[in-house]
Amino acid sequence: RVATFLVSLSLTSASRTTLCPAFGSPNHPLTFPSASRLLLRGGSQAASASASLTKRGISMSSDGAKKRIGTHDGTFHCDEALACFLLKRTKEFEGSVVTRTRDPAVLDTMDVVVDVGGTYDHEKRRYDHHQRGFEETFDAERKTKLSSAGLVYKHWGMEVIAGLMPGHSQDTVSLIYQKVYDNVIEELDAVDNGVACYPSDLVPKYKVSSTLPQRVGGLNPFWTEEGVKDMDERFAKASALAGGEFLDKCNYYIKAWLPGRDLVDKAVAARATVDASGQILKFDRGFPWKEHLFDVEVEEKIQGKILYVLFPDESGKWRIQCVPERPDSFESRKGLPEKWRGVRDDALSELSGIPGCIFVHASGFIGGCATYEGALKMAQMSIQGV
Repeated sequence: RVATFLVSLSLTSASRTTLCPAFGSPNHPLTFPSASRLLLRGGSQAASASASLTKRGISMSSDGAKKRIGTHDGTFHCDEALACFLLKRTKEFEGSVVTRTRDPAVLDTMDVVVDVGGTYDHEKRRYDHHQRGFEETFDAERKTKLSSAGLVYKHWGMEVIAGLMPGHSQDTVSLIYQKVYDNVIEELDAVDNGVACYPSDLVPKYKVSSTLPQRVGGLNPFWTEEGVKDMDERFAKASALAGGEFLDKCNYYIKAWLPGRDLVDKAVAARATVDASGQILKFDRGFPWKEHLFDVEVEEKIQGKILYVLFPDESGKWRIQCVPERPDSFESRKGLPEKWRGVRDDALSELSGIPGCIFVHASGFIGGCATYEGALKMAQMSIQGV
C-alpha cells in the first residue's frame, strides 16, 4: 500500500536543528521553506506528483524533490543574491529552493552552487569566483573579473533575457543581453571583486552610498545585533531587491531604450536637411538618445561630428541639448555660448537676437525656445561661436 504523509511545517533555524535527527543528519539536513508544506509520497504517486509540479513550473531533481541552489551562509552580498534570483528564472531551476551553508558535504548535494565551494565548472553547475587562479571575464573584450552574478549571467543570461522579450529576434535579444551586462551586471562584478571605477589617485568629490550593492549589504544585521535568527529571510529579501532592480533595468532597455535606436538612425541620416553643417539632429519627441548616437557615430565613422540635438518638450516648446563628450559625461562637446548661460526669457531673446527664447542652463548644456525655428537658430549661432 502507498502511504501518504502530509506535514505542515513553519521552521526557524532552531526548529530545523531540533528536527534534524528525525529528518536527516547534521551534515545532510533537509531544507524546508518557511511556512511550507512537505508532501511525502511513495510508489506511483511520486511520479505523478513530480509531473504535476513540473507542469506548474517547479524544477525537480531525480529524487522528485525541488531542485536546490546552494550558496554560503553568513553575511550576504549582491552578487549571490542576484545569482540565485537569475537561476530561478531559468527553465532548469525555476521554483528551486535556496540552501545557505558552507558545509562541503551539504553543498555537494546541491543541484547548483554559487559564490562558494572554490569551483567554477558550468557543466557541473558550480559558479564560485574566489579560488586562486580564477580570471574569468564576460568575453575577450571586457576586462572585469566576474562575480557569481556575472558567471550565472554569462551562462544563463540569454535565456533570462529571451524570457522577458518574446517575439524578438536572436540578434535583438543578444543586444539587450550585452547592454544589461554593461550597465547592470559588470558594476556588481567590479564591486564584489574590489575593482575601482576610477584611478586610486583621484579623490571623489562626494560620497556615493545608495548603490544596489550597498542597499543589499544594508539588509545584513548591524554589528551591534546579536543572536540574529532571520538571516535566511533577510537573504530572500536581498535577492528580491536585487532581482527587482534587475528586472526594472531590463524593462527599461527593452521598452524604452531599444525603440530609440531606429529614431536615431533616421535622424542621423536626415541631419543634412536640418542644417548644412550636419552637426544638428532633429527629433520629433524626447527619448533616451545619447548611447544610440555614440554607437551610430562609430558605425558611420562620424565620431564627434554632431554637436546639438533639437526636440519638443511636453508643452510643445523646443529644447536644444548639447551632445556630451561621452554618454555618461556632464561635459559637452560644445556648450551653448557663455554669455547666454543663466539668462532667461525676454532678456535672453534681446541678448541673442532670437525671438521666443525661454532659457539657457547655467552650465550651458541645454536651452529652450518657444519655436523650432528659434531653437535651430540657437544651435546655428552656437556652432558659429557667437
